[in-house]
Amino acid sequence: MPSQIQPGRPGNLTADQEAKLRELWALTLKVFGVTGERTSLDTPNGAATPTPASSESASLSTPDKKKKGRLSLFSKKHKDDADSGSTASSGAATPTDLSALTDEDDKHGQTKAYREALAKSSPEELRNAFWSMTKHDHPDGLLLRFLRARKWDVGAALVMLISTMHWRATEMHVDSDIMAKGEMGMMDETRSASAAERKEGEDFISQMRMGKSFLHGVDREGRPMCFVRVRLHRQGEQSEASLERFTVYTIETARMLLRPPVDTATIVFDMTNFSMSNMDYTPVKFMIKCFEANYPESLGAVLVHKSPWIFQGIWNIIRGWLDPVVAGKVHFTKNVEELETYVPRNQIPKELGGDENWEYRYVEPQPGENDAMKDAATRQRLVEEREGLVRRYEELLTDWIGGGGEAAGRSEERNKIAEELRKNYWNLDPYVRARSLYDRTGVIQKGGALQFYPPPREEVVTSSDDLD
Repeated sequence: MPSQIQPGRPGNLTADQEAKLRELWALTLKVFGVTGERTSLDTPNGAATPTPASSESASLSTPDKKKKGRLSLFSKKHKDDADSGSTASSGAATPTDLSALTDEDDKHGQTKAYREALAKSSPEELRNAFWSMTKHDHPDGLLLRFLRARKWDVGAALVMLISTMHWRATEMHVDSDIMAKGEMGMMDETRSASAAERKEGEDFISQMRMGKSFLHGVDREGRPMCFVRVRLHRQGEQSEASLERFTVYTIETARMLLRPPVDTATIVFDMTNFSMSNMDYTPVKFMIKCFEANYPESLGAVLVHKSPWIFQGIWNIIRGWLDPVVAGKVHFTKNVEELETYVPRNQIPKELGGDENWEYRYVEPQPGENDAMKDAATRQRLVEEREGLVRRYEELLTDWIGGGGEAAGRSEERNKIAEELRKNYWNLDPYVRARSLYDRTGVIQKGGALQFYPPPREEVVTSSDDLD
C-alpha cells in the first residue's frame, strides 16, 4: 500500500500546479457566486461561459460581495469585457469562445452541459452540489482531480467540474435521491402501489442480492476493489434507469472507501462463463461516461479476468470509446497467477481461484437503520456547522488567491479546515446517507473508520422470493 502522497495531490504540488489550482479556485468561486461576478463570455446560444484566469493577475473580491455576485450572473459589464477581449475588473481573462476545446475533449457533451448549467442553475445550486460531492475529501483534492484529468488545462477543468455538478444535481440527483434513499428506499419501492416504482425497486434490489457487482477488499496498492460478475447480467432484465442507478450507487459507495494517499479504485471484471447473451453496450457506455466525465481520476486499474476469445472483437469496439489514458489502465488476466500480479493470492476469493475463503452474501436492510435521517434538528445543526467551515475555507481561499502577505500561511490553515470538514462529514453522514451493505457488514464503521476484511457475521439472508 502506498504511504507517500502522489504527485498532483494536496501536499505534493509543483509551483506551476499550485498556480493552476489557484486559477481554478478563482474561477470556481466566481461561478459559485462567492466572489465578484461570474466571469463570462458570449457563446453561440447566448449562455455565458467562465474562462481561465491568469494566476499572476487573478484576484477576488471579499465574501461581503457574495449576494451581488449571485444576483448578477451575466452582467452587461462582463458582456462588454467579453466582446472586447479585455480583462475583467477581477483580473480574470475573458477570451471570446471555447474553440480550444476539441471534439475529443467534448465527446461526452460537457461543454453543452456546462453552458446549460450556467443558464439554468443558480450559483448557489452549483456551489451546494460541489460541497455535497466533497463529502470527506479534501476540497483541493477534489478540484485537483479535474485538473489532472484535463492535463492541467484550467478552462477545460472548469468545464468538466461545472458539468459534473450539473449532472449530479439535475440529472442523477446523486445525493438527494440515490444516496439518500439507498437500499432501504429501493426496498420500500418494491412494495409501492405504482407499478413503475415497484419495478425500479425490484430491479435495484435484485442486482444487490445477486451480487452483480460488489465491493470487497483491496489490491496490492491498497486500492478498494469492485468485482463485476458479467455472467449475471442479461440485457433487458433491468431497466436502463435501474442499471444507471445501481452503477452510480456502487461508484458513490466506493468513494466512501477512499482514504489518502489512496484515491483510486480497481475494478475486476470477472468474465467467467461469459457469453454473448451477457453483452450489453448501453450500460458499458454509461459506465465509461461516469468515469471519464463525472468521476475523474478515480480508476486505478481495470482487470479483465478470464475473458473468452469471443470478447476480443467486443473489446476492440469498447477500446475505441475509451480515453487512451483509461484504456492504458486496462489489463487482461487469464488465470489466478496473472491476477496475483495485482492482488495477493490470499485476497483473491476462491470463486476466482484464489485462497480467500469468502463469498458474496447480501445482508438485507434492517428496520430502523436509517432512523437518524429523521432527526432533522441534529442534521440541521451539523449542516450549519459545515456551512460555517465551508465559508471559512472560502475566505481562506480568497486570501490565498489574492496573494496577500499572509497567503503562504493560508495553505496550512486551509488544511486544518479541510480536516474539520472531514470530521464534520462523518458526523453528518448517518443523517444524510442511507446505510449500505458495507455499513451493515462493518466495512464502513462509525466516524468513517474502515475495515476491509471484517470478521464474518451471522446474518439472515433474504431470497428473491421474499419480495412478495
